Formats: sequence, C-alpha cells, structure tokens
Amino acid sequence: MARLGCRVNSHPSQLPNRSFTLRGLTAIFLFVAWPPLGHAQGGQSKGDEVAPSASIEGLVRDIACPVQNKEATATTFNLSCAIQCARRGSPLIILTKEGKIYIPISNLMPDYSQRKRLMPFIGKYVRATGKVYERDGTRAIVIDQINVLSGVHLDPSAH
Repeated sequence: MARLGCRVNSHPSQLPNRSFTLRGLTAIFLFVAWPPLGHAQGGQSKGDEVAPSASIEGLVRDIACPVQNKEATATTFNLSCAIQCARRGSPLIILTKEGKIYIPISNLMPDYSQRKRLMPFIGKYVRATGKVYERDGTRAIVIDQINVLSGVHLDPSAH
C-alpha cells in the first residue's frame, strides 16, 4: 500500500515524486474541499433561487419602535425618536403602509451594512427598487435604487 507524504529516514531516491504528490493533493483538495468550483459558471448552484425585482414603498426608520409599538405606522411616527434610535445603532428598515418590515441587505456575502446609505432617508417615505427576498415572514431587499416620494402625508410628531 502506497503512503502519501514523507517517509522517515528514507533515501531521497525512495521518496515519491514531490510534484506529482503536490498536484494530486491539490486536485483532491479542490474536488473534495471546495465543491462550489463545479457550480461557479453562472454564479448559482441548482439550489439557488433567483430573487424577483420589485419596488416597495415605505418609511425608512429604526426597527425598535414599530416592533414594540403597534401604533407606530409608516405615516404616523415620532421622528425625533426614530432619529435618536438610528443614531444609537438600531437596525434600519423600511416599514410599508401595510405594516410589513423590509430589512435592507447588500448584494454580497458576507453581507455589509446599509446604514450609511440609508441614514439620509430616516423619517422619509421612499420607493426602493431591488431584489426582494422572503423567508418565513422575514423580508429583505437589496436596494438598487431609492427615491423620496413626495405627496405622502406624514405625521412625524406622534408620541
């Protein structure tokens, strides 16, 4: 039975061909330990689901208040509280008039924060367009485009 690797106290002429051994080990590693290589073309494996592109409309704000306070809606909210919570690090969301919460995510894995991009929109009613994902009631959006909608009546002085 042939052994892989180094033999103790062996004469160099008795050692296996090193370049063959390294090539073989590299091929085994790529085949066994890194299976995504076989699916790299097209960027998706058979189990990947293509997310539909959609537009959502809602209020950009922190997540804490609408989760804890059912009276906070996409049009009636406390702007001062939303700004303070966002500045202190509360996750940012888009809250629709129907009460659905969308979590903005990036288009990359590992994910990166969307906070810097969304901070200028805190307390504003927007239309966000991008890929929408849903899993067991949790919704997320990869925002390609975001614009403030005018003409939506907001009551930002609610308590």
